[in-house]
Amino acid sequence: MSDDTRTRRVHGDGVELAVYERGSGPTVLLVHGYPDTHAVWDAVAARLADRFHVVAYDVRGAGASSRPSRREAYGFQHLVADMRAVLDAVSPDAPVHLVGHDWGSIQSWEAVREMPDRFASFTSISGPCLAHASHWFRTRPRRPSGVPAVARQLARSWYLAAFQVPVVPELVWRRGLAGRWGRRLERLEGVPAGDGHPAPTLLQDAVAGLNLYRANMLGGTRSARRTGVSPKVTVPTQVIVPTKDTYATPALTAEAPRPFTGHLRVRPVATSHWGLLTRPEEFARLIAEHAEQASAS
Repeated sequence: MSDDTRTRRVHGDGVELAVYERGSGPTVLLVHGYPDTHAVWDAVAARLADRFHVVAYDVRGAGASSRPSRREAYGFQHLVADMRAVLDAVSPDAPVHLVGHDWGSIQSWEAVREMPDRFASFTSISGPCLAHASHWFRTRPRRPSGVPAVARQLARSWYLAAFQVPVVPELVWRRGLAGRWGRRLERLEGVPAGDGHPAPTLLQDAVAGLNLYRANMLGGTRSARRTGVSPKVTVPTQVIVPTKDTYATPALTAEAPRPFTGHLRVRPVATSHWGLLTRPEEFARLIAEHAEQASAS
Protein backbone atom coordinates (compact mmCIF):
# COMPACT_ATOMS: atom_id res chain seq x y z
CA MET A 1 0.00 0.00 0.00
CA SER A 2 1.39 3.41 -0.93
CA ASP A 3 1.73 6.16 1.65
CA ASP A 4 -1.04 8.23 0.07
CA THR A 5 -3.67 5.49 0.40
CA ARG A 6 -6.54 6.45 2.67
CA THR A 7 -8.53 3.78 4.49
CA ARG A 8 -12.01 3.74 5.94
CA ARG A 9 -14.67 1.31 7.10
CA VAL A 10 -18.04 1.28 5.36
CA HIS A 11 -21.09 -0.48 6.75
CA GLY A 12 -22.46 -2.70 4.00
CA ASP A 13 -25.40 -5.09 4.01
CA GLY A 14 -24.82 -6.42 7.52
CA VAL A 15 -21.02 -6.46 7.12
CA GLU A 16 -18.11 -4.10 7.60
CA LEU A 17 -16.14 -3.38 4.43
CA ALA A 18 -12.53 -2.22 4.29
CA VAL A 19 -12.24 0.57 1.69
CA TYR A 20 -9.01 2.00 0.25
CA GLU A 21 -8.77 5.31 -1.63
CA ARG A 22 -6.07 7.30 -3.37
CA GLY A 23 -5.85 10.22 -5.79
CA SER A 24 -8.51 12.74 -6.77
CA GLY A 25 -10.78 13.44 -9.72
CA PRO A 26 -13.53 11.28 -11.26
CA THR A 27 -14.03 8.12 -9.21
CA VAL A 28 -12.87 4.72 -10.48
CA LEU A 29 -14.12 1.80 -8.39
CA LEU A 30 -12.04 -1.40 -8.63
CA VAL A 31 -13.63 -4.69 -7.52
CA HIS A 32 -11.43 -7.75 -7.03
CA GLY A 33 -12.15 -11.42 -7.63
CA TYR A 34 -11.49 -14.81 -6.03
CA PRO A 35 -9.35 -15.52 -4.03
CA ASP A 36 -7.85 -12.03 -4.07
CA THR A 37 -8.21 -8.88 -1.99
CA HIS A 38 -8.15 -5.20 -2.98
CA ALA A 39 -4.34 -5.51 -3.11
CA VAL A 40 -4.55 -7.26 -6.48
CA TRP A 41 -5.35 -3.79 -7.89
CA ASP A 42 -2.46 -1.90 -6.24
CA ALA A 43 -0.22 -1.64 -9.30
CA VAL A 44 -3.12 -0.57 -11.53
CA ALA A 45 -4.47 1.84 -8.93
CA ALA A 46 -1.09 3.53 -8.52
CA ARG A 47 -1.03 4.26 -12.25
CA LEU A 48 -4.55 5.71 -12.24
CA ALA A 49 -4.26 7.87 -9.14
CA ASP A 50 -2.68 10.84 -10.93
CA ARG A 51 -5.96 11.36 -12.87
CA PHE A 52 -8.68 9.67 -10.84
CA HIS A 53 -10.04 9.17 -7.37
CA VAL A 54 -9.30 5.44 -7.20
CA VAL A 55 -11.28 3.28 -4.78
CA ALA A 56 -10.90 -0.41 -4.05
CA TYR A 57 -12.45 -2.48 -1.30
CA ASP A 58 -12.22 -5.95 0.16
CA VAL A 59 -15.47 -7.67 -0.76
CA ARG A 60 -17.31 -9.58 1.95
CA GLY A 61 -15.37 -12.69 2.88
CA ALA A 62 -11.99 -11.23 1.91
CA GLY A 63 -9.11 -9.31 3.43
CA ALA A 64 -10.04 -6.93 6.23
CA SER A 65 -13.79 -7.06 5.54
CA SER A 66 -16.30 -9.21 7.44
CA ARG A 67 -16.61 -12.92 6.66
CA PRO A 68 -20.20 -14.11 7.06
CA SER A 69 -20.43 -17.82 7.73
CA ARG A 70 -23.71 -18.55 5.92
CA ARG A 71 -23.63 -19.42 2.22
CA GLU A 72 -26.72 -17.32 1.56
CA ALA A 73 -24.91 -14.20 2.76
CA TYR A 74 -22.79 -14.25 -0.42
CA GLY A 75 -25.71 -13.99 -2.85
CA PHE A 76 -25.78 -11.28 -5.49
CA GLN A 77 -28.35 -9.23 -3.63
CA HIS A 78 -25.91 -8.81 -0.73
CA LEU A 79 -22.90 -8.17 -2.97
CA VAL A 80 -24.74 -5.45 -4.88
CA ALA A 81 -26.01 -3.93 -1.64
CA ASP A 82 -22.41 -3.79 -0.38
CA MET A 83 -21.31 -2.02 -3.55
CA ARG A 84 -24.17 0.45 -3.20
CA ALA A 85 -22.98 1.25 0.33
CA VAL A 86 -19.45 1.87 -0.94
CA LEU A 87 -20.79 4.11 -3.71
CA ASP A 88 -22.83 6.09 -1.19
CA ALA A 89 -19.72 6.59 0.91
CA VAL A 90 -17.15 7.48 -1.75
CA SER A 91 -19.21 9.11 -4.53
CA PRO A 92 -22.74 9.86 -3.38
CA ASP A 93 -23.47 12.57 -5.96
CA ALA A 94 -21.71 11.42 -9.14
CA PRO A 95 -21.63 8.17 -11.15
CA VAL A 96 -18.38 6.23 -11.03
CA HIS A 97 -16.30 4.27 -13.53
CA LEU A 98 -16.65 0.64 -12.44
CA VAL A 99 -13.95 -1.97 -13.10
CA GLY A 100 -14.25 -5.62 -12.09
CA HIS A 101 -11.95 -8.62 -12.36
CA ASP A 102 -13.02 -12.27 -12.07
CA TRP A 103 -15.78 -12.46 -9.41
CA GLY A 104 -15.50 -8.71 -9.04
CA SER A 105 -16.59 -8.49 -12.67
CA ILE A 106 -19.35 -11.08 -12.30
CA GLN A 107 -20.94 -9.15 -9.46
CA SER A 108 -20.35 -5.85 -11.29
CA TRP A 109 -22.48 -7.05 -14.22
CA GLU A 110 -25.30 -7.51 -11.73
CA ALA A 111 -24.71 -4.01 -10.37
CA VAL A 112 -24.72 -2.23 -13.75
CA ARG A 113 -27.92 -4.06 -14.67
CA GLU A 114 -29.62 -3.23 -11.37
CA MET A 115 -28.50 0.38 -10.79
CA PRO A 116 -27.16 1.78 -14.09
CA ASP A 117 -27.55 5.38 -12.96
CA ARG A 118 -24.67 4.92 -10.52
CA PHE A 119 -22.11 4.22 -13.25
CA ALA A 120 -20.49 6.36 -15.93
CA SER A 121 -18.76 3.36 -17.51
CA PHE A 122 -17.97 -0.29 -16.86
CA THR A 123 -14.86 -2.34 -17.62
CA SER A 124 -15.14 -6.11 -17.30
CA ILE A 125 -12.07 -8.36 -17.04
CA SER A 126 -12.28 -12.17 -17.02
CA GLY A 127 -15.73 -12.36 -15.47
CA PRO A 128 -18.81 -12.65 -17.71
CA CYS A 129 -22.35 -11.89 -16.63
CA LEU A 130 -23.97 -15.17 -15.58
CA ALA A 131 -27.19 -14.39 -17.46
CA HIS A 132 -25.22 -13.59 -20.63
CA ALA A 133 -23.08 -16.71 -20.21
CA SER A 134 -26.17 -18.87 -19.82
CA HIS A 135 -27.56 -17.51 -23.09
CA TRP A 136 -24.19 -18.08 -24.80
CA PHE A 137 -24.05 -21.73 -23.70
CA ARG A 138 -27.58 -22.30 -25.03
CA THR A 139 -27.18 -20.57 -28.38
CA ARG A 140 -23.50 -20.84 -29.35
CA PRO A 141 -23.73 -24.51 -30.50
CA ARG A 142 -26.11 -23.43 -33.30
CA ARG A 143 -23.40 -21.27 -34.89
CA PRO A 144 -20.33 -22.36 -36.91
CA SER A 145 -17.66 -23.89 -34.67
CA GLY A 146 -20.10 -23.51 -31.81
CA VAL A 147 -19.80 -26.95 -30.28
CA PRO A 148 -15.97 -26.85 -30.04
CA ALA A 149 -16.14 -23.35 -28.53
CA VAL A 150 -18.56 -24.48 -25.85
CA ALA A 151 -16.54 -27.65 -25.22
CA ARG A 152 -13.36 -25.60 -24.69
CA GLN A 153 -15.11 -23.39 -22.15
CA LEU A 154 -16.63 -26.34 -20.32
CA ALA A 155 -13.19 -27.92 -20.04
CA ARG A 156 -11.87 -24.74 -18.43
CA SER A 157 -14.84 -24.52 -16.08
CA TRP A 158 -14.20 -27.80 -14.26
CA TYR A 159 -13.62 -26.01 -10.97
CA LEU A 160 -17.19 -24.61 -10.95
CA ALA A 161 -18.54 -28.09 -10.32
CA ALA A 162 -15.68 -28.99 -7.99
CA PHE A 163 -16.41 -26.00 -5.76
CA GLN A 164 -19.98 -27.23 -5.23
CA VAL A 165 -18.70 -30.37 -3.48
CA PRO A 166 -19.00 -30.01 0.31
CA VAL A 167 -15.83 -29.97 2.45
CA VAL A 168 -13.34 -31.12 -0.20
CA PRO A 169 -12.37 -27.69 -1.64
CA GLU A 170 -11.88 -26.36 1.90
CA LEU A 171 -9.58 -29.28 2.67
CA VAL A 172 -7.55 -28.71 -0.49
CA TRP A 173 -6.92 -25.09 0.49
CA ARG A 174 -6.12 -25.99 4.11
CA ARG A 175 -3.90 -28.96 3.29
CA GLY A 176 -1.42 -27.05 1.20
CA LEU A 177 -2.85 -25.12 -1.74
CA ALA A 178 -2.86 -21.84 0.20
CA GLY A 179 0.85 -22.23 0.97
CA ARG A 180 1.65 -23.01 -2.67
CA TRP A 181 -0.63 -20.41 -4.25
CA GLY A 182 2.01 -17.73 -4.79
CA ARG A 183 4.45 -20.18 -6.37
CA ARG A 184 1.64 -21.60 -8.51
CA LEU A 185 0.74 -18.16 -9.86
CA GLU A 186 4.38 -17.45 -10.59
CA ARG A 187 4.95 -20.75 -12.37
CA LEU A 188 1.69 -21.05 -14.32
CA GLU A 189 0.58 -17.42 -14.73
CA GLY A 190 3.89 -15.54 -14.70
CA VAL A 191 2.77 -13.50 -11.69
CA PRO A 192 5.61 -12.35 -9.44
CA ALA A 193 4.94 -12.21 -5.71
CA GLY A 194 4.45 -8.61 -4.62
CA ASP A 195 3.53 -6.48 -1.67
CA GLY A 196 0.23 -7.73 -0.36
CA HIS A 197 -0.27 -10.39 -3.01
CA PRO A 198 -1.01 -13.15 -2.28
CA ALA A 199 -2.65 -11.66 0.79
CA PRO A 200 -1.70 -12.93 4.25
CA THR A 201 -5.39 -13.76 4.67
CA LEU A 202 -5.42 -16.01 1.57
CA LEU A 203 -6.52 -19.18 3.36
CA GLN A 204 -9.46 -17.51 5.09
CA ASP A 205 -10.36 -15.61 1.90
CA ALA A 206 -10.26 -18.73 -0.26
CA VAL A 207 -12.42 -20.79 2.12
CA ALA A 208 -15.01 -18.05 2.68
CA GLY A 209 -15.08 -17.13 -1.01
CA LEU A 210 -16.21 -20.61 -2.02
CA ASN A 211 -19.64 -19.36 -0.99
CA LEU A 212 -19.62 -16.98 -3.97
CA TYR A 213 -19.81 -20.01 -6.24
CA ARG A 214 -22.20 -21.96 -4.05
CA ALA A 215 -24.66 -19.11 -3.53
CA ASN A 216 -24.76 -17.81 -7.09
CA MET A 217 -23.63 -20.30 -9.72
CA LEU A 218 -26.74 -22.47 -9.52
CA GLY A 219 -29.92 -20.55 -10.16
CA GLY A 220 -28.28 -17.14 -10.44
CA THR A 221 -30.05 -16.25 -13.67
CA ARG A 222 -33.38 -17.48 -12.30
CA SER A 223 -32.87 -15.23 -9.30
CA ALA A 224 -32.26 -12.26 -11.60
CA ARG A 225 -35.48 -12.95 -13.49
CA ARG A 226 -37.44 -13.24 -10.26
CA THR A 227 -36.27 -9.80 -9.14
CA GLY A 228 -37.08 -8.28 -12.53
CA VAL A 229 -33.50 -7.37 -13.45
CA SER A 230 -33.15 -7.10 -17.23
CA PRO A 231 -30.16 -8.76 -18.94
CA LYS A 232 -29.73 -5.56 -20.96
CA VAL A 233 -26.81 -3.27 -20.07
CA THR A 234 -27.12 0.43 -20.86
CA VAL A 235 -23.85 1.57 -19.26
CA PRO A 236 -20.97 2.10 -21.77
CA THR A 237 -19.08 -1.17 -21.43
CA GLN A 238 -15.56 -2.31 -22.21
CA VAL A 239 -14.57 -5.98 -22.04
CA ILE A 240 -10.83 -6.54 -21.69
CA VAL A 241 -10.14 -10.08 -22.91
CA PRO A 242 -6.94 -11.78 -21.68
CA THR A 243 -6.37 -14.11 -24.61
CA LYS A 244 -4.34 -16.58 -22.51
CA ASP A 245 -6.91 -16.82 -19.71
CA THR A 246 -6.89 -20.30 -18.15
CA TYR A 247 -10.47 -20.03 -16.90
CA ALA A 248 -12.55 -17.94 -19.31
CA THR A 249 -12.12 -18.42 -23.05
CA PRO A 250 -11.95 -15.32 -25.26
CA ALA A 251 -15.00 -16.66 -27.13
CA LEU A 252 -17.15 -16.57 -23.99
CA THR A 253 -15.98 -13.22 -22.59
CA ALA A 254 -16.05 -11.40 -25.94
CA GLU A 255 -19.22 -12.89 -27.42
CA ALA A 256 -21.59 -13.37 -24.46
CA PRO A 257 -22.33 -9.66 -23.84
CA ARG A 258 -22.95 -8.68 -27.47
CA PRO A 259 -26.72 -9.35 -27.65
CA PHE A 260 -27.30 -7.45 -24.41
CA THR A 261 -24.94 -4.48 -24.48
CA GLY A 262 -25.65 -1.45 -26.63
CA HIS A 263 -22.33 0.33 -26.11
CA LEU A 264 -19.69 -2.42 -26.14
CA ARG A 265 -15.96 -2.22 -26.78
CA VAL A 266 -13.85 -5.43 -26.77
CA ARG A 267 -10.11 -5.06 -26.12
CA PRO A 268 -8.00 -8.26 -26.39
CA VAL A 269 -4.72 -8.36 -24.45
CA ALA A 270 -2.18 -11.16 -24.89
CA THR A 271 -1.89 -12.07 -21.22
CA SER A 272 -3.17 -14.48 -18.58
CA HIS A 273 -6.07 -14.35 -16.13
CA TRP A 274 -4.04 -12.25 -13.70
CA GLY A 275 -2.72 -9.89 -16.38
CA LEU A 276 -3.52 -6.88 -14.21
CA LEU A 277 -0.56 -8.00 -12.07
CA THR A 278 1.85 -8.72 -14.92
CA ARG A 279 0.89 -5.81 -17.22
CA PRO A 280 -0.56 -3.12 -14.96
CA GLU A 281 0.49 -0.27 -17.26
CA GLU A 282 -1.57 -1.64 -20.14
CA PHE A 283 -4.60 -2.36 -17.99
CA ALA A 284 -4.45 1.10 -16.41
CA ARG A 285 -4.21 2.67 -19.88
CA LEU A 286 -7.23 0.76 -21.20
CA ILE A 287 -9.29 1.58 -18.10
CA ALA A 288 -8.40 5.28 -18.31
CA GLU A 289 -9.11 5.47 -22.05
CA HIS A 290 -12.54 3.93 -21.63
CA ALA A 291 -13.42 6.15 -18.68
CA GLU A 292 -12.33 9.30 -20.46
CA GLN A 293 -14.12 8.36 -23.67
CA ALA A 294 -17.33 7.60 -21.76
CA SER A 295 -17.10 10.91 -19.92
CA ALA A 296 -16.58 12.83 -23.15
CA SER A 297 -19.54 11.27 -24.98
